Amino acid sequence: MSLAGKRVLYISYNGMLEPLGQSQVIPYLKELSKLGVKFWLMSFERASSFTAEGIEASRRLRDELSTYDIEWHVLRYHQKPSVPATAYDVMAGIRYGCRLVRKNKIEMVHARAHIPAVIALALKRRFGVKIIFDVRGLMAEEYVDAEHWKANGVPARLTKSMEARVLRAADGVVTLTDALWAEMQNWPSLTGRSNFHLTIPCCVDLDRFRFDAQQRARHRGELGLGDRFVLVYSGSVGGWYMTDEMAAFFSALKKKRADAFFLWVTHGPQNIVSAAMEKNGVGKDDYDVRKVLSSDMPGYLSAADAGIAFYRPGVSRLGTSPVKVSEYLACGLPVVMNRGIGDSDSIIMSERAGVLVDKFDEAEYVKAAAALDRLVDESVDTRRQNQAAAERLFDLKAIGATRYAKLYTELLGA
Repeated sequence: MSLAGKRVLYISYNGMLEPLGQSQVIPYLKELSKLGVKFWLMSFERASSFTAEGIEASRRLRDELSTYDIEWHVLRYHQKPSVPATAYDVMAGIRYGCRLVRKNKIEMVHARAHIPAVIALALKRRFGVKIIFDVRGLMAEEYVDAEHWKANGVPARLTKSMEARVLRAADGVVTLTDALWAEMQNWPSLTGRSNFHLTIPCCVDLDRFRFDAQQRARHRGELGLGDRFVLVYSGSVGGWYMTDEMAAFFSALKKKRADAFFLWVTHGPQNIVSAAMEKNGVGKDDYDVRKVLSSDMPGYLSAADAGIAFYRPGVSRLGTSPVKVSEYLACGLPVVMNRGIGDSDSIIMSERAGVLVDKFDEAEYVKAAAALDRLVDESVDTRRQNQAAAERLFDLKAIGATRYAKLYTELLGA
């Protein structure tokens, strides 16, 4: 069945002016719009989006989206106090969503994560539209694992209650990992339900993320690296991203390879990184912290020899599909990860794409550093096989957009 003329409201709680929001939402909408889907995108933007600079950025993005027949609607994101602010945003989203559904005869609401899913549930009850719950992770468990919420506290219990209600009503469910879906099928809210489900991991645009020898030479020259071995980490620091442990691993790696250098690519606080490195005895000549535009990220990854991603263990990690790992593989980098992160264990083992760390201690780091060193010694073969793995597993067009198109066709053609 053709998707031409199908009318969908896509709701995201991620701001589209934030790199993560754009990179993980807009590429999929563009690909689906090529199949004829008409989108109304509703996102919640932070205060910086309403400054003069933010307004200009919004204008440019709105013009770009309009060429794909994507109509973008912006609501303000409120952060504090947490529960009342989120409740306010939900009510604002329901009111605005009602207007969009009624005016544009929208057939389906695609909710990216938990907060948009609550809005979608209200719209389904009022208008009978179909809804997709795109589960980006276990929200309550993530906040508990990060020690922001108590397991039996009001926010966690309220979140789990609303999650169950949405799952009972959802026509389609997306998870990032097979591991999470296997767990969710045991939940009472899905017992006897016939939701159409697909696993769609965090994919990357392989036209952008690929190894570039020229960019490698340029950035290594800019950083004064010469022929040094470069370990890279990209993304947030602190919280459930284990900055201290990644620094400790690098310290062990440094004993194996004296030429090792740690490149941190992050918009997070640099003092978190410097404190972790100092704590683990790493000097300032052996690492650098860079804020990098998303457009420059493939070049900086090309400058590295391996990537790392440690996450705080917990139940919530079942649903994690780290986009940074997809990007590492697309650029041919072997990956160092801790076990228990979504489907990453099976991928890294079956694809021989990197090294898994069982425990966070010196002996384990030494063993992992030696295994990583062997992979890097086979750099040409490792780069080639990891790029091939990314093409099979994380290609935005062949995997991500194709699976979303299958889901849309199943629900809108029923």
